[in-house]
Amino acid sequence: MQLTGFQGKTAIVTGAAGGIGRSVVAALVQAGARVTAADTLAALEAAPVPGVPNRVLDVRDGAAAEALVAEVEAENGPLGLGVHAAGVLAIGPLLDLDPREWDRVIGVNTTGTFNVTRAFGRAMARQGKGAIVAVSSNAAGIPRLNMGAYAASKAAATMTIRCLGLELAGQGVRCNIVAPGSTLTPMQTGMWTEDGGAGERAVIEGSLEAYRTGIPLQKLATPEDIAGAVMFLLSDQSGHVTMADLYVDGGATLRA
Repeated sequence: MQLTGFQGKTAIVTGAAGGIGRSVVAALVQAGARVTAADTLAALEAAPVPGVPNRVLDVRDGAAAEALVAEVEAENGPLGLGVHAAGVLAIGPLLDLDPREWDRVIGVNTTGTFNVTRAFGRAMARQGKGAIVAVSSNAAGIPRLNMGAYAASKAAATMTIRCLGLELAGQGVRCNIVAPGSTLTPMQTGMWTEDGGAGERAVIEGSLEAYRTGIPLQKLATPEDIAGAVMFLLSDQSGHVTMADLYVDGGATLRA
């Protein structure tokens, strides 16, 4: 099946310098969309996204998110596709977590989701159509040791998108979530205590001590795997799908 609904559409991707966001940008460009890549100044300086306009955005700044959408629409026409892939991680027990780390994670992952997807939704509601996908995490649906702030932030972000989808359904705007599990990105490898293949094998096998299941498919996701799910939810072929929470985790959460 060939996915359709991208040719000539104006699209914005946040978190675009990272592994998943970068793969989504590449997939959208290949499908014929007019894509703007947004991320922090530091991220874009370290890894600019090739072939598309790069725009600096701190997702914690709601006015900046609204301004970015207005700027992109002035340049490329009405926004048709919005992907919010920006996110940060904090590791550590909740009892010991620096409150500033909690604020940082909630600020980016939860408030950032609110700011960005609201800006997307307002623009799309004006034209009566559009599709929004937010990249959340399977950690939103299962408790994890030493990941309380991240899991809480993603759970809140997930419900934000589902509620937004309910609000916007009558205006023809679809809002969906992709929830990756362990994916081969710097965020994932930065958590490994073992090097290379040993770290990957430990994730795949899981840990009884950490109350963490392994991955039934016996492999980690690639950023392209996650981008493929995002593309489906943006496409015409998912035209009757909204408020969905699609887990792409190789079965790791054993989710029904």
